[in-house]
Amino acid sequence: MLLADDQALLRATFRILIDSSEDMDVVAEAADGRDAVELTRTHRPDIVLMDIRMPGTDGLAATAEICADPALRGTRVLILTTFETDEHVARALRIGASGFLGKDVTAEELLDGIRTVAAGDALLSAAATRSLITRFLDSPDPRASPVPPEDLAALTAREREVTALVADGKSDKEIAAELFLSPLTVRTHVQRAKTKLGARDRAQLVAHAYRSGLARPPR
Repeated sequence: MLLADDQALLRATFRILIDSSEDMDVVAEAADGRDAVELTRTHRPDIVLMDIRMPGTDGLAATAEICADPALRGTRVLILTTFETDEHVARALRIGASGFLGKDVTAEELLDGIRTVAAGDALLSAAATRSLITRFLDSPDPRASPVPPEDLAALTAREREVTALVADGKSDKEIAAELFLSPLTVRTHVQRAKTKLGARDRAQLVAHAYRSGLARPPR
């Protein structure tokens, strides 16, 4: 785990909390976005806990650089910020962040969130996903690259169906019930779709689904 926050006291607090957990530890700390990128390339952490507002390169710019680097494909970014606006959530999702939490979360919620992102799941509830999609993902981001048609064509009919339901904010269990499949089968389809589309996690799969037109926002 790498901590990126310009407040030394907060970094120290997070380090104590995280290091007290048996299944995770902090390998480095960064006080700004530029250091966060460089230290991520040096240490290759599984997770970067990233603040948004930092001097120089901010957390979102650093996140975009980390997520765009093929050598850092195994690193996931969890945004933790005081500024929990819909626009920040939308941009964080578009550029490849795997989760988004406000700094008012409890210690238990933070640790659970880190474990969720480490497991490859997006830290966005179904309700948050639908709200986000409705407000922002239907408005194309000029900086975002569209999903190539040939990539989308690589998905089977079932994988497209499952991906569209993921983009609608449904859980694996809900998708399984709707399609009369087992949750394990749904997870397999989700994983295959992520692999084919180059999505590192569920959050990126949602973004791919909307940028490609495979899914459309509810009206």
